[in-house]
Amino acid sequence: MNIILLGPPGAGKGTQAKRLEHERGMVQLSTGDMLRAAVKSGTPIGLKAKEVMDAGKLVSDEIVSGIIGERLDMPDTEKGVIFDGYPRTAAQAATLEDLLAQRGRQLDCVIELVVDEEALVERVEGRFTCASCGEGYHDKFKQPKVEGTCDICGGHEFKRRPDDNAETVRTRMAEYRAQTAPILPFYEEKGIVRHVDGMADIDEVGRQIDAILDA
Repeated sequence: MNIILLGPPGAGKGTQAKRLEHERGMVQLSTGDMLRAAVKSGTPIGLKAKEVMDAGKLVSDEIVSGIIGERLDMPDTEKGVIFDGYPRTAAQAATLEDLLAQRGRQLDCVIELVVDEEALVERVEGRFTCASCGEGYHDKFKQPKVEGTCDICGGHEFKRRPDDNAETVRTRMAEYRAQTAPILPFYEEKGIVRHVDGMADIDEVGRQIDAILDA
């Protein structure tokens, strides 16, 4: 099962991707993470990417596609992948089709987490994480069971992202709309776009996604 998860920052893509990795053995493929891993491992395409990044330039579609191709050839992707942050243009969407077809695979569905912008601002502004293990919490929706103590590791230090504020969230929403506008019609024509209520609680969003994948 190969899918794309769409949704603006704060919609819960990361949470759902982690759940799918744990429960279904799928692998989340984030272009940013893959670029860093390729550069660190020193593969030919990684060295090419490093040269471009060191020069302060944007990595080309060709390089990104090469890195995705390398990653898809790794055995841990056989149970399926979750594309995160790619594709962002119609040209990249067409390239992804080719990359998958070359490996005897296909994109099964594109799942968009639909959110309300004002509610998303509240959701993002209240986020904080454990400084030790990264477990996520929220001022209103998910406090630690014991105040000041992480449920997972027992840590007592927490942190907030400096860009988790209303102005930044609205900027991200605008960027998201600009990025997804070119690719949604591409996949809608193929009839593989599905929508879930990204404002529902985490478990309910998970149930909606599972129902789509199991259909």
